[in-house]
Amino acid sequence: MWRDLRIPFFTILFIFVGFLAYTKVFGPLPFAVTSTTTTKESLFSVEGTAEVTAVPDTALINLGVNKEAPTVEAAKQQVDQIINKITADVKAQGVEEKNIKTTNYSINPDYDYTSGQQVLNGYTVSASIEVRVTPIEKANNVVTIAANDGANQVGGIQFVLNEEKEKELQDQARIEAIANAKQKAESLSKAAGITLGRIVDVQENAPTSIAPLQYNAAVAMKAEDAAAPRTELSPGENKIVSTVRLSYETY
Repeated sequence: MWRDLRIPFFTILFIFVGFLAYTKVFGPLPFAVTSTTTTKESLFSVEGTAEVTAVPDTALINLGVNKEAPTVEAAKQQVDQIINKITADVKAQGVEEKNIKTTNYSINPDYDYTSGQQVLNGYTVSASIEVRVTPIEKANNVVTIAANDGANQVGGIQFVLNEEKEKELQDQARIEAIANAKQKAESLSKAAGITLGRIVDVQENAPTSIAPLQYNAAVAMKAEDAAAPRTELSPGENKIVSTVRLSYETY
């Protein structure tokens, strides 16, 4: 029996030893690994848009003072006196200090060049504050008070929504925009004979709030002008627009 097994045994042993010798010299035998990834490249994309409107509840009022004087200190004193007076009177209307923000304070020399030379005539000091007024009905009084106190710049009054209300409306616009996109996708795919699968991508342009400027005057009414009509500001409506893009798999 051993004679019958001897030849196959030595043959297998020879092959095994030869394999070990080969791997020592040439390294391990290479093995091929195949990885297959399947992706669905045929996508169907649509955009949906929604717009919601609301009456704003907050007014942003920019008030400014410009004063000229021979010296910096004289000009600063005039501007500071007026700004402090406006701030105190606005607070008396119920506006919190955190809603009154200085947006500009600048000092610039005034030169005269008529003689062909640069001659210093004095200085101009400018200061601006932004007042956030809620409820919006107080905006008329704030503008009138600021003008009476000496503000000579009233510009860029803007009516906006408070942050909580604006976020709520943005969510509403986003939901309606998605619904609009889905409706459009169903209609277009049906007309084109396309079968839609699952939504694989959603993109959104950040919701935009459109609040046009309502009032922009370089010079406010003069306090001594008793015949001047009371400032009347109308908030109108603000728009919040959302646009989304949906991408579907197709079959």
